[in-house]
Amino acid sequence: MRILKVISLLLDYPDEALQGARTELHEAIGSAREISPEQRSLLIALLDELAGDELMDVQERYSELFDRGRALSLLLFEHVHGESRDRGQAMVDLMAQYEAAGFAIGVRELPDYIPLYLEFLASREDLEAREGLADVAHLLALLAARLEERRSAYAACFRALLQIAGEQPAAAVEQVRERVAGEQRDDSLEALDKVWEEEAVDFLQAEQQERCPSQPGLPGKAREEVPVPLHWVGFKQDGQAAAPAREVRNV
Repeated sequence: MRILKVISLLLDYPDEALQGARTELHEAIGSAREISPEQRSLLIALLDELAGDELMDVQERYSELFDRGRALSLLLFEHVHGESRDRGQAMVDLMAQYEAAGFAIGVRELPDYIPLYLEFLASREDLEAREGLADVAHLLALLAARLEERRSAYAACFRALLQIAGEQPAAAVEQVRERVAGEQRDDSLEALDKVWEEEAVDFLQAEQQERCPSQPGLPGKAREEVPVPLHWVGFKQDGQAAAPAREVRNV
């Protein structure tokens, strides 16, 4: 499903390749019939914002939004398991799912990184892709609501994903809006300082994390956990994806 690849790229750390592919991405969004005209318009507005501004400004806004605090983490299991040990097993299970499907990823990328998960689903049959989104629809709605609370255009990505999953985006987001409205922001300097103060220095844990990079980190460390951005994969005029420019491939 090509629109999932597009949304994957929009949610990944913005780079020159994304800005250079503006026309191709615009056409891909415009031809996506899996989402409504309203959702297509919102995605195009986000694309125009990302591709039309200075790259450093776009990257700074991205980091300020997704890398400060855990509320908007793009790591799925951050929202499900937090710091619990169950997160490690969930990572293993998801990696096994990728491998069973013949989907190989770079070793430095966490399997639950949402852009990577979307890239995987984009390689599957439509029904399987929709089911994969439906499995995490509650998280997609939560992230959409939090982004709307912060007046971010990135909310369009999660509303579109909800629609592809078979949900009514407005209804799904409304169900969690009251919860989100009552949350305390975790991206302020005061909140971040408090997290660092409460995080005890555990040298054994640090050594284990060095050996196993899939362990969760502190807020604001998402780019260190996922240091290799997904690169643009262009679309040929016949609608087929061109050869990938990264270490993700179907085998």
